[in-house]
Amino acid sequence: MSVSLLDLGRRPYPEVWELQKQLVEARSLGRVQDTLILVEHDHVVTLGRKTSAENLSRDLRIPVFQVERGGDATYHGPGQLVGYPITKMHVPDVKRFVWKLEQVLIDAVGAFSIKGGRKEGHPGVWVGDKKLASIGVAVTNWVTYHGFALNVNTDLEYFQLIRPCGLDPDTITSMERLAGSRFDFDSVKGQVIESFSRVFDVSISREAPGLSTVAPVHGKD
Repeated sequence: MSVSLLDLGRRPYPEVWELQKQLVEARSLGRVQDTLILVEHDHVVTLGRKTSAENLSRDLRIPVFQVERGGDATYHGPGQLVGYPITKMHVPDVKRFVWKLEQVLIDAVGAFSIKGGRKEGHPGVWVGDKKLASIGVAVTNWVTYHGFALNVNTDLEYFQLIRPCGLDPDTITSMERLAGSRFDFDSVKGQVIESFSRVFDVSISREAPGLSTVAPVHGKD
């Protein structure tokens, strides 16, 4: 099976959110194949369906969006690799899908000598008692959207604006902080693509065939 790759570089959150919804509808109707969006966002906080008011600062000073995914509040911004798999679930097992996303990231960071793992009751990727990546998905007509956020060279101070996933902000870490040096973002992205292909047993097509039915994203140059 083939999955189209949309590598969007850095884009504002609302544009990519709208693109996700267009792709979900197109995938539900069989107009496009499964698609993996990879992107860096401008600074933004997103609120999942389980967000509690006490997990938000009164003065966030960056845009906030209430979205469809599960989970609580989280932050997206530069230096963070965000992935949105728009995939038709032929076996309706959301827990298994989340497990596979975790495995993609565990394998990817493992290639850089970072030993990631899971923590019961807390979806995402953990290194000891620190959270390296968050996962929150939504499903419409058995098509997945939203996805994962891997902190590569992320400015972790922005997590102080919220209680990410209901956790103490100091729980959040990044590859840069764990290793003590910055990572080449494209190298990490390439490893995530390779891991996604292997874990989901798909081939990745960079041509994105069939996407002409979906409106283009207009973002920053």
